[in-house]
Amino acid sequence: MLVAGFPAGSFAANCYVVAPAAGEECVIIDPGQDAEAGIDEILREHRLKPVAVLLTHGHLDHVWSVAPVCGAKDVPAFVHPDDRDLLSDPAKGLSLGPGQQLFGGLELTEPDDVRELADGAEMELAGLRFTVDHAPGHTPGSVTFRTPATQELPDVMFSGDLLFAGSIGRTDLPGGSHEQILASLARVCLSMPDETAVLPGHGPQTTIGRERVTNPFLTDTAPADGPHKGL
Repeated sequence: MLVAGFPAGSFAANCYVVAPAAGEECVIIDPGQDAEAGIDEILREHRLKPVAVLLTHGHLDHVWSVAPVCGAKDVPAFVHPDDRDLLSDPAKGLSLGPGQQLFGGLELTEPDDVRELADGAEMELAGLRFTVDHAPGHTPGSVTFRTPATQELPDVMFSGDLLFAGSIGRTDLPGGSHEQILASLARVCLSMPDETAVLPGHGPQTTIGRERVTNPFLTDTAPADGPHKGL
Protein backbone atom coordinates (compact mmCIF):
# COMPACT_ATOMS: atom_id res chain seq x y z
CA MET A 1 0.00 0.00 0.00
CA LEU A 2 1.19 3.49 -0.86
CA VAL A 3 0.49 6.26 1.67
CA ALA A 4 1.76 9.78 1.00
CA GLY A 5 0.88 12.73 3.20
CA PHE A 6 1.69 16.30 4.13
CA PRO A 7 0.57 18.90 6.71
CA ALA A 8 -1.80 21.27 4.96
CA GLY A 9 -2.01 25.00 5.57
CA SER A 10 -1.53 27.04 8.71
CA PHE A 11 -3.32 24.40 10.80
CA ALA A 12 -0.85 21.67 9.72
CA ALA A 13 -3.67 19.13 9.40
CA ASN A 14 -2.37 15.94 7.83
CA CYS A 15 -3.77 15.21 4.36
CA TYR A 16 -3.19 11.68 3.08
CA VAL A 17 -3.31 10.09 -0.36
CA VAL A 18 -3.74 6.30 -0.21
CA ALA A 19 -3.43 3.77 -3.05
CA PRO A 20 -2.59 0.09 -3.53
CA ALA A 21 0.54 1.11 -5.44
CA ALA A 22 1.92 3.74 -7.81
CA GLY A 23 0.06 4.08 -11.10
CA GLU A 24 -3.32 3.06 -9.64
CA GLU A 25 -6.48 4.62 -8.24
CA CYS A 26 -6.35 6.36 -4.86
CA VAL A 27 -8.42 8.06 -2.18
CA ILE A 28 -7.70 11.40 -0.54
CA ILE A 29 -8.22 11.78 3.21
CA ASP A 30 -8.87 15.19 4.83
CA PRO A 31 -7.93 17.85 2.24
CA GLY A 32 -7.39 20.83 4.52
CA GLN A 33 -6.40 24.44 3.94
CA ASP A 34 -4.67 25.05 0.60
CA ALA A 35 -4.25 21.30 0.07
CA GLU A 36 -4.82 21.26 -3.70
CA ALA A 37 -1.20 21.87 -4.74
CA GLY A 38 0.18 19.21 -2.38
CA ILE A 39 -2.39 16.68 -3.55
CA ASP A 40 -1.67 17.36 -7.22
CA GLU A 41 2.06 16.95 -6.63
CA ILE A 42 1.52 13.51 -5.05
CA LEU A 43 -0.85 12.47 -7.84
CA ARG A 44 1.70 13.44 -10.50
CA GLU A 45 4.66 11.87 -8.71
CA HIS A 46 2.94 8.52 -8.23
CA ARG A 47 0.69 8.61 -11.33
CA LEU A 48 -2.48 8.23 -9.27
CA LYS A 49 -6.15 8.73 -10.14
CA PRO A 50 -8.41 9.78 -7.23
CA VAL A 51 -11.82 8.15 -6.89
CA ALA A 52 -13.06 9.62 -3.58
CA VAL A 53 -12.36 11.98 -0.70
CA LEU A 54 -12.79 10.61 2.82
CA LEU A 55 -13.33 12.96 5.77
CA THR A 56 -12.52 11.96 9.35
CA HIS A 57 -14.66 14.84 10.63
CA GLY A 58 -16.06 18.21 9.63
CA HIS A 59 -13.72 20.74 11.24
CA LEU A 60 -12.48 23.46 8.92
CA ASP A 61 -8.81 22.47 9.09
CA HIS A 62 -9.68 19.05 7.61
CA VAL A 63 -12.34 20.00 5.03
CA TRP A 64 -11.22 23.45 3.80
CA SER A 65 -10.41 22.21 0.29
CA VAL A 66 -12.94 19.39 -0.06
CA ALA A 67 -15.29 21.17 -2.48
CA PRO A 68 -12.58 22.37 -4.92
CA VAL A 69 -10.75 19.02 -4.80
CA CYS A 70 -13.94 17.03 -5.42
CA GLY A 71 -15.00 19.44 -8.15
CA ALA A 72 -11.66 19.36 -9.97
CA LYS A 73 -11.35 15.57 -9.77
CA ASP A 74 -15.10 14.83 -10.22
CA VAL A 75 -15.18 12.53 -7.19
CA PRO A 76 -17.57 12.17 -4.22
CA ALA A 77 -16.87 13.16 -0.62
CA PHE A 78 -17.71 10.79 2.25
CA VAL A 79 -18.59 12.23 5.68
CA HIS A 80 -20.56 11.07 8.72
CA PRO A 81 -24.08 12.58 8.74
CA ASP A 82 -23.54 14.13 12.18
CA ASP A 83 -20.80 16.37 10.72
CA ARG A 84 -22.23 16.97 7.27
CA ASP A 85 -23.60 20.41 8.16
CA LEU A 86 -20.05 21.59 8.93
CA LEU A 87 -19.14 21.32 5.23
CA SER A 88 -21.28 24.35 4.42
CA ASP A 89 -21.36 25.95 7.90
CA PRO A 90 -17.85 25.50 9.34
CA ALA A 91 -18.39 28.23 11.93
CA LYS A 92 -20.85 25.90 13.68
CA GLY A 93 -17.90 23.79 14.83
CA LEU A 94 -15.94 26.70 16.26
CA SER A 95 -16.36 28.90 19.32
CA LEU A 96 -16.82 32.28 17.67
CA GLY A 97 -17.73 35.30 19.75
CA PRO A 98 -20.66 37.60 18.96
CA GLY A 99 -20.10 39.38 15.66
CA GLN A 100 -16.99 37.38 14.80
CA GLN A 101 -16.59 36.29 11.21
CA LEU A 102 -14.91 33.11 10.06
CA PHE A 103 -11.56 34.12 8.55
CA GLY A 104 -12.82 37.40 7.18
CA GLY A 105 -16.13 36.01 6.00
CA LEU A 106 -14.85 32.77 4.47
CA GLU A 107 -17.71 30.75 2.99
CA LEU A 108 -17.56 27.06 2.11
CA THR A 109 -19.97 24.89 0.16
CA GLU A 110 -20.68 21.19 -0.01
CA PRO A 111 -19.22 19.23 -2.92
CA ASP A 112 -21.77 18.30 -5.56
CA ASP A 113 -21.68 14.63 -4.52
CA VAL A 114 -21.71 13.96 -0.75
CA ARG A 115 -22.22 10.44 0.58
CA GLU A 116 -22.81 9.63 4.23
CA LEU A 117 -20.76 7.19 6.30
CA ALA A 118 -22.20 4.61 8.69
CA ASP A 119 -20.54 3.02 11.71
CA GLY A 120 -19.04 -0.34 10.82
CA ALA A 121 -19.38 0.18 7.07
CA GLU A 122 -16.96 -1.73 4.84
CA MET A 123 -15.96 0.36 1.84
CA GLU A 124 -14.18 -0.91 -1.28
CA LEU A 125 -12.46 2.05 -2.90
CA ALA A 126 -9.45 2.24 -5.22
CA GLY A 127 -8.75 -1.45 -4.74
CA LEU A 128 -8.55 -1.01 -0.96
CA ARG A 129 -10.90 -1.95 1.87
CA PHE A 130 -11.69 0.63 4.54
CA THR A 131 -13.67 -0.03 7.72
CA VAL A 132 -15.47 3.00 9.16
CA ASP A 133 -15.66 3.38 12.94
CA HIS A 134 -17.84 6.16 14.33
CA ALA A 135 -15.78 7.76 17.11
CA PRO A 136 -17.61 10.81 18.54
CA GLY A 137 -16.09 13.08 21.14
CA HIS A 138 -13.96 15.51 19.16
CA THR A 139 -17.00 16.17 16.98
CA PRO A 140 -20.33 14.32 16.89
CA GLY A 141 -19.49 12.84 13.49
CA SER A 142 -15.84 11.95 13.95
CA VAL A 143 -14.81 8.66 12.36
CA THR A 144 -11.68 6.62 11.80
CA PHE A 145 -10.79 4.63 8.70
CA ARG A 146 -9.02 1.25 9.05
CA THR A 147 -7.33 -0.85 6.41
CA PRO A 148 -6.60 -4.52 7.21
CA ALA A 149 -3.16 -6.00 7.70
CA THR A 150 -1.35 -7.68 4.82
CA GLN A 151 1.72 -9.90 4.72
CA GLU A 152 3.83 -6.77 4.28
CA LEU A 153 2.00 -4.24 6.48
CA PRO A 154 0.11 -4.15 9.81
CA ASP A 155 -3.37 -2.74 10.20
CA VAL A 156 -3.43 0.98 9.45
CA MET A 157 -5.78 3.43 11.17
CA PHE A 158 -6.38 6.97 9.93
CA SER A 159 -7.45 8.38 13.28
CA GLY A 160 -8.32 11.98 12.42
CA ASP A 161 -8.42 14.02 15.62
CA LEU A 162 -9.41 11.10 17.84
CA LEU A 163 -5.88 9.93 18.70
CA PHE A 164 -2.47 11.59 18.33
CA ALA A 165 1.03 10.57 19.34
CA GLY A 166 0.92 11.29 23.09
CA SER A 167 -2.43 13.04 23.11
CA ILE A 168 -6.05 13.05 21.93
CA GLY A 169 -8.38 15.49 20.22
CA ARG A 170 -9.71 18.51 22.04
CA THR A 171 -13.27 18.38 23.34
CA ASP A 172 -13.91 22.03 24.23
CA LEU A 173 -15.38 23.07 20.87
CA PRO A 174 -19.11 22.87 20.03
CA GLY A 175 -20.25 19.26 19.86
CA GLY A 176 -17.22 17.96 21.77
CA SER A 177 -17.49 15.62 24.74
CA HIS A 178 -14.67 14.37 26.95
CA GLU A 179 -16.74 11.40 28.11
CA GLN A 180 -17.56 10.44 24.53
CA ILE A 181 -13.99 10.67 23.31
CA LEU A 182 -12.76 8.45 26.14
CA ALA A 183 -15.44 5.91 25.25
CA SER A 184 -14.45 6.12 21.58
CA LEU A 185 -10.79 5.61 22.42
CA ALA A 186 -11.59 2.52 24.45
CA ARG A 187 -13.94 1.03 21.86
CA VAL A 188 -12.16 1.96 18.63
CA CYS A 189 -8.46 2.23 19.49
CA LEU A 190 -7.86 -0.13 22.39
CA SER A 191 -9.55 -2.97 20.52
CA MET A 192 -6.85 -2.84 17.83
CA PRO A 193 -3.60 -4.88 17.85
CA ASP A 194 -0.54 -3.16 19.28
CA GLU A 195 1.23 -3.16 15.92
CA THR A 196 -1.54 -1.11 14.28
CA ALA A 197 -0.03 1.95 12.60
CA VAL A 198 -1.86 5.16 13.54
CA LEU A 199 -1.78 8.02 11.04
CA PRO A 200 -3.32 10.95 12.91
CA GLY A 201 -4.87 14.21 11.82
CA HIS A 202 -1.95 16.21 13.23
CA GLY A 203 1.62 15.33 14.10
CA PRO A 204 3.71 12.21 13.58
CA GLN A 205 2.72 8.61 13.00
CA THR A 206 2.52 6.30 16.01
CA THR A 207 1.21 2.83 16.92
CA ILE A 208 -1.59 1.56 19.13
CA GLY A 209 0.96 -0.31 21.28
CA ARG A 210 3.03 2.80 21.90
CA GLU A 211 -0.02 4.86 22.81
CA ARG A 212 -1.45 2.10 24.99
CA VAL A 213 1.52 2.29 27.35
CA THR A 214 2.59 5.96 27.06
CA ASN A 215 -0.48 8.05 26.26
CA PRO A 216 -2.00 9.23 29.56
CA PHE A 217 -5.49 9.33 28.04
CA LEU A 218 -5.26 5.66 27.11
CA THR A 219 -3.42 4.20 30.06
CA ASP A 220 -6.24 5.23 32.40
CA THR A 221 -8.97 3.88 30.11
CA ALA A 222 -7.39 0.57 29.08
CA PRO A 223 -9.66 -2.36 30.00
CA ALA A 224 -8.03 -4.79 32.43
CA ASP A 225 -8.69 -7.70 30.08
CA GLY A 226 -8.01 -5.83 26.84
CA PRO A 227 -6.44 -7.40 23.76
CA HIS A 228 -2.85 -6.68 24.75
CA LYS A 229 -0.31 -8.27 22.43
CA GLY A 230 2.72 -6.40 23.75
CA LEU A 231 3.48 -4.70 27.05
